[in-house]
Order: sequence, then structure tokens, then C-alpha cells
Amino acid sequence: MSFYADFHIHSRYSRSTSPGLELPELARWAAIKGLGVIGSGDFTHPAWFRDLETRLLDSASGLFLLKKGPHSVHFILSAEISLIYKKGGKVRKVHLLLLAPSLATVEKINSRLGRRFNLKSDGRPILGASARDISAEILGIDERVLIIPAHIWTPWFSLLGSRSGFDSLEECFDDLSPHIHAVETGLSADPPMLARVSSLKRYTVLSNSDAHSAQNLGREANELDCALTYDGIASAIRGGKVVRTLEFFPEEGKYHHDGHRQCRVSLAPAAARELSDTCPVCGRPLTLGVLHRVGDLADSAGETPRPFSYQIPLRQILAQLLQCGESSKKVSRRYHSLIERLGSEFSILQSIPVPAIAAVDEGLGLAVQAMRQNRVRRQPGYDGVYGKIAVEWEAPPLG
Repeated sequence: MSFYADFHIHSRYSRSTSPGLELPELARWAAIKGLGVIGSGDFTHPAWFRDLETRLLDSASGLFLLKKGPHSVHFILSAEISLIYKKGGKVRKVHLLLLAPSLATVEKINSRLGRRFNLKSDGRPILGASARDISAEILGIDERVLIIPAHIWTPWFSLLGSRSGFDSLEECFDDLSPHIHAVETGLSADPPMLARVSSLKRYTVLSNSDAHSAQNLGREANELDCALTYDGIASAIRGGKVVRTLEFFPEEGKYHHDGHRQCRVSLAPAAARELSDTCPVCGRPLTLGVLHRVGDLADSAGETPRPFSYQIPLRQILAQLLQCGESSKKVSRRYHSLIERLGSEFSILQSIPVPAIAAVDEGLGLAVQAMRQNRVRRQPGYDGVYGKIAVEWEAPPLG
């Protein structure tokens, strides 16, 4: 069974998230997007876990349905944890995505972690323990739990980031490394970039939205063709059987280039290296982006990347077509009209033939065709500033 999945999301209990991130809203937007499976997000938070217990229906498959809501959308129990600890004389800051097979397993994880750490403070709790030791503890509770290094290249809080991580997964997880089966790209990286690092070859590549609002669900996602069960999904991830990932153009991610936001300086890695990785305006260290870090660790050329497709969110395309902001009422009206007439956002962006789209909206048909052919202008993001991606049409779009 083929479906799209977005495993990494958050609830309203995580910092800097929308207060509207409730289960019904997540399910509603997942259906609009065309997602078959989404993460529950934040299962370590006590209040959110109570919501999961009371509002979700266990389908006896390890996946869950909202008791009152669209039954086309399944939830998989998920959480992100932030680990800050010392190893090898350095402070390490690593984020991990967890996928769990049952509420009983989650309850045991929460009980164990809650004895030593404050799980109430944030939907993405900060734990003062190593990635290796936390992984051993969780796998000791239930070996079916999937532990996935999140957005592995982000400078500040990731396993391979320039400011916070390691040079390999083996250095981070030690003897637990064989139990790690997948890595998450993050918005500023894509499979061709990961293919440049040979040590990542054995890991399944996943891409997720890390959504902090329901409308951002699916900005990155995974296509799977497996049984619609936890074990089916886990087996596909462990076995590298993900059909493809749907990716941001990585330049749009907010840590693609090197830079210094305060001085509005954005530099490609070669230019940053010529300046000894310091800001040419103020002389302070630059935040070294994902492209720079991948270049530092790259030891492989010509490797075939895992299957993927680039995708631009439909609202973003419509904002360019209509020459207004993505959050404008004009864009919102056009967006929901197109969903009603053509189907889910993913079907519009990925599968509906261009002539069928153009019959409804000629400008959108041209834009989707250009996106599918990767005809875009790219302004890379840097130091926490999102980049800009604009579709290039062969003919002027029709608003």
C-alpha cells in the first residue's frame, strides 16, 4: 500500500509552536495535504500524552485514528528529544526522533525518563544524558522503538552539525550504532548531499516537516509502499525500503549557506573558507551551514542518491502567482478552491497531469510543470534566515 508519511511534528506544548496544534487540526491538515500517516509529536509531554490516550483510537496495528475526525489519517506515536551532554571534552547537542509501537511502550518510556528529567517543561524535553545511554535505555524498554537522528546537519542541535555534533554516527552511539537504521535530512540538506558522505550509505534517508504549525505538515515527507501498520513502517525503514522522499529545495532551508544574520552576510563555503570562517563585517565567527559541513565530511563522489523529488508548498507557489503573501486571504481562498476541485495538495504537486491542472488554473499548471522539472531560482538561506525559491515559468503565469 503506497502512502505519504510525515513522522516529525510537534504539539502546542513545544516552544515556538502554534497554539492551534491540536490533534483534530493536525488530522484535518494531514487530509488536506494528502498524508496517510503523521507523527503524534511530543509523546513525552504528560499533558499531550493524556490527549493521545483519550482522543486516539488504537487500531491494533500500532497506528492510531482520531476518534472524531478523518479516518484517512493515521497517527504514529512520535517525539523529539534534545540531548545536551559532554563527551570527549566537548559539549554535544543532539536531537533524536523517536517512533514507538504502543501507548504502553510510551508510558514506560515516560515513566523511566520522568524519574530523572523534567518532561513537563517542553514538548521537546532537554535531557542531560548521552545519545548512546538514552538509546540503550529506550531500547531496553522496547526494542521495536525506532531512534532516528533528527535534522542531522543543522549547525546547533544535530548529530553532524558544525557546532554541536560528531563526525560520524558511530562516534556518537558507540556500541549502539547497529541499532540506528535511519537519519533525517533536515530542510537544508537533500539526498545528493548525504550521498557524498560514505559513512551514511547504510542508513535509510528520511525527510520530515518538523512542523511547528499544522499548515506546515508535509513540507518534507516520505513515500512508502508497505503494510499500513507500525511494524510495516518500521520494517520498511530498517530495510531501506522507503520509495522516495519529498524534499525542500535545500537552499530554502535556513542553514544551507554560511553566514552571520546580524550583519546580513551570506557566503558559499569556498568564500567563507577564504575568510577563515569569520564575518567580513564584524570579524566574529560565521555560523557554518549545512553545505559547508557536508563538504568537510565528504569522501565520496558520484554515488547515486536515494530516490527523491523536490517539492514547493502549494501556498508558496500561489503566493508567487498571485503576487501576495502566503498568509493572505487571496492565497487561502485559491488554495482551498483548488483542493476542492483537484484533490489533495500532494496529488496536485506530484501526480495530477499538468494538462488537468492547467484546465483548472493555467498559471498553476505552468508553475507545477516548472517545479517538477526543477526550474527554480534559488537564494540560499543562512544563519537562521530561510532562503527563497521562485519557480521559473516558460511563459508568464496567469493569476
